[in-house]
Amino acid sequence: MDLSLAFAIFVIALALVFDFTNGMHDAANSISTIVSTRVLSPRLAVVWAAFFNLIAFLIFGTTVASTIGKGMISLNTVTPTVILAGVAGAICWNLITWYFGLPSSSSHALIGGYAGAAIARSGFSVIIASGWTKTVIFIALAPTIGLLLGYLLKIAASWFIYKSRQAPATVDKWSRTLQLFSAAAYSLAHGGNDAQKTMGIITSLLYAGGLISVFKVPLWVVLSAHSAIALGTLSGGWRIVKTMGQKITKLRPVDGFCAETASAISIYMATFLGVPVSTTHVITGAISGVGSVNRLSAVRWNITLRIVWAWIITIPAAAIIAGSLYALAKLVLPA
Repeated sequence: MDLSLAFAIFVIALALVFDFTNGMHDAANSISTIVSTRVLSPRLAVVWAAFFNLIAFLIFGTTVASTIGKGMISLNTVTPTVILAGVAGAICWNLITWYFGLPSSSSHALIGGYAGAAIARSGFSVIIASGWTKTVIFIALAPTIGLLLGYLLKIAASWFIYKSRQAPATVDKWSRTLQLFSAAAYSLAHGGNDAQKTMGIITSLLYAGGLISVFKVPLWVVLSAHSAIALGTLSGGWRIVKTMGQKITKLRPVDGFCAETASAISIYMATFLGVPVSTTHVITGAISGVGSVNRLSAVRWNITLRIVWAWIITIPAAAIIAGSLYALAKLVLPA
């Protein structure tokens, strides 16, 4: 086998490892509410989420993959070594935040790592401003939409419960059933947006390496990315589950339904617009919005603030790690 082809295969495998860690890291986003409300056991919850992560490709296209692959970094500077360093930097940051139980963004770790390695090779001229503009806007917009929708859905649900005068046991029963559907909708959104980011990275490598002549995501890349993220979700991520499901605010099944539905709507909007968003940001915003309906003090804002700080430093931290790894890698690998 040609050495350059073998190296490309290794980098693709590493990208799929990142996709796996993305699923592991973001499993909490998919299952934290449904576990904390005890609608499903942790074991059943991860199976439920992983299944919908896997089949998300049947609904969503590859618009986000195109944004990541050719809309943020100039393809002229992409090499296997750039992608190797970028993905490795993202994996390092994912593992650091996973260890400390911080629900930071795997998505932003990936684009930060990708950008950091590319800048280390060719300077800041490789940045495509238009792709970054909409991504940066949605860093704030996506969780804000999640927060507002979660707040409004919780108000609507509370009004319906009050008007219908249903017994608490009845409310609990139907809200638990609804939460199964909302968790499925959220997991579809999670798989549909997050798996595409790895697809974009792999496809940019294939295109830059001359293995494909047109930037179009191959079917095997689609299936591989969704399988990797689903397997990662199956592996859990219990440290972050505890933060997301228990530390921000106390959740009931109806709260979980509102938070997951709000998050799914926000992520669907971004995915169809081709914007890579953080599912972590969105679900955190939605949970905070739901919790604040009862009273602002119901939300542990100190925990939320800690999470926000993790968001702020993710892109630059992953970029610095990836840039440093590129500097080391180019000593022994082709630039």
